[in-house]
Amino acid sequence: MKNNKLAIALLIILLNTIASWAKVPTNKCDFSYLDRRITAWIDSGYYQGAAIIVGQGNKEIYKRYYGNYTPQTTAFVASAGKWVGAAVIAAVVDRGYLSWDDKVKKWLPQFTDIKGEATLRQLLSHTSGYPSYQPKGHHTDNYQTLQQSVDSIVNLPADTVPGAVFSYGGLAMQVAGRMAEIATGKDFESLFQQYIAQPLNMTFMHFTPVDNGGGHSPMIGGGLRTNLQDFGNFLNMILNNGVYNNVRILSVKSIQEMQANQTARVIMKSPEFPQLVRGSITNGGYGLGEWREEMNEKGEPTIISSPGWAGAYPWIDKKHNTYGFILTHIDKAKDGFSSFMASPVLPYIVRDVIDRSKATDVKKGFIPVSSGKLYYEELGKGEPLILIQGHSLDNTMWDTQFREFAKKYRVIRYDARGYGQSTMPDENKQFMHVEDLTQLMDYLKIPKAHIVGLSMGGFIVLDCIALHQNRMLSATMASGNIFRRNGPDKPWTAEEIAIRNKEIAGLKTKGIDSFKQEWFNALINSGGTQKDLIRPALWKMIYEWEAWQPLHREPRLLLGNSVFDKMKTVKVTIPVLVLEGNAPNNHYKAHPAILDLIPSAQYKTIENAGHMMNMEQPKAFNASVLEFLNKTRNKPNKKM
Repeated sequence: MKNNKLAIALLIILLNTIASWAKVPTNKCDFSYLDRRITAWIDSGYYQGAAIIVGQGNKEIYKRYYGNYTPQTTAFVASAGKWVGAAVIAAVVDRGYLSWDDKVKKWLPQFTDIKGEATLRQLLSHTSGYPSYQPKGHHTDNYQTLQQSVDSIVNLPADTVPGAVFSYGGLAMQVAGRMAEIATGKDFESLFQQYIAQPLNMTFMHFTPVDNGGGHSPMIGGGLRTNLQDFGNFLNMILNNGVYNNVRILSVKSIQEMQANQTARVIMKSPEFPQLVRGSITNGGYGLGEWREEMNEKGEPTIISSPGWAGAYPWIDKKHNTYGFILTHIDKAKDGFSSFMASPVLPYIVRDVIDRSKATDVKKGFIPVSSGKLYYEELGKGEPLILIQGHSLDNTMWDTQFREFAKKYRVIRYDARGYGQSTMPDENKQFMHVEDLTQLMDYLKIPKAHIVGLSMGGFIVLDCIALHQNRMLSATMASGNIFRRNGPDKPWTAEEIAIRNKEIAGLKTKGIDSFKQEWFNALINSGGTQKDLIRPALWKMIYEWEAWQPLHREPRLLLGNSVFDKMKTVKVTIPVLVLEGNAPNNHYKAHPAILDLIPSAQYKTIENAGHMMNMEQPKAFNASVLEFLNKTRNKPNKKM
């Protein structure tokens, strides 16, 4: 009996401990989609485990461990450590031992060539002109002391003069660390522990010993190892302008100096990291040990980060006053997955979580459909109006319509299956998008609705006309109507499967991130003079897109070519509006085939707009749709 009681007590303790690993949010934020993304990475075999922490202000709002990661798990975080290394130097500067404009030769007189002219700030912003890493054939800089490292750097030729070119690397940071050691008389690890680790209650984070396994050196630029909580404490301090638990760790001046653009007057390749992960035209530049990923209209950084090649990624989001850190390490690179490019999607997902929690007037949730579920949002009263998104996008593409239309209608927007928060499809389970739509309507008790779709959404609208016109009050198809591919009436043949498998293999070799960039550029390039204004919102959706469709043999989910035969048996009695964007690079026909299929359809172009007309010209798009709906409410079909 005593043994049983002891076993039960131990079990309760174990369960309570595990439960504490997942911090329950207190602000009604739903992090389930973030969990799904990280879990999918682990289930795919990219990582054996991971951990994430999210904070807002000076409070943690979410924390969870996945796979074999626990609160005690430490991992090497590669370049994510550059941010911490720069903070150590900042602490030394705060105490007057160094100045950001000190030259190398002041503290290391053995640097008698042009490298001695580089300043401390240039060493930490990758603008010193130093080689990024040891040349091929030289010993890898995995030295256990900065003195050894600097001895191996001093005789290397400079790549350029200081202050001319940005070249991301690690050797120059070693020299900066050695300058701090000489100025203070203490080794770098001791400086880190005294000025950063101990005041921030860090017990797992260390720069030494340096890993000899490869990929985690040199010491300051790539050698840091940490657990989740320690890095979370560091980010808490950075977000709060150098203060942690009411104790100042770094001066406001140092925080500002670290976040200032130190590369404004140097040559940077394009695209650089911020452009790749934020879809921007211009480069936000680099500070001291940190990337300026995203900028506001004033040129101020709104997302700051320091990504590691193996997946570890810390960030600060000033727009939402949040910080976050994913601790993980790539286990097996496969299927075109990039750990370096994957993690920076997390700030977007966290923003979505917070924004949805604030939209308390919006009804939201999941609707069960056959073998899956659909995420939806609802706002407004009146006749139902359903918005269906395009391929690679999600329901947020309708942000400039959702609240506007809700002034007069009961508006529902949702993520089609395979997109956004909705369930991913199964290669071996046939379904149709239009059947998901009618199941959504059934669940929400909507007998009939105005249906508006763009691109793929337009294809679904046409399928609804062909199969379920009795469920429609009107139909609007923008930038898409007839899907000229085989439908479910023509199953995949063995030859088609072989071709498709070859395409998927080629895409995995190329990398899905390159594919997303090309897809994004094609959509942007179709636009008119306002196209660059939609870059941030459009890229956010494409970057968040899990890209299930290009990486799988997707079931035939649209009627496709079979719609022609279906429509021969359908007499269209509902009002139909067809919209196309009129821009030089947006290819459309003056008399599209849909007008022959539905002669009663009304046709209109949105001027100075491309494929994404609703985002590019929202006022014109909204006016056209609302005018159409107003004329057709409870009235027979008339031409505009």
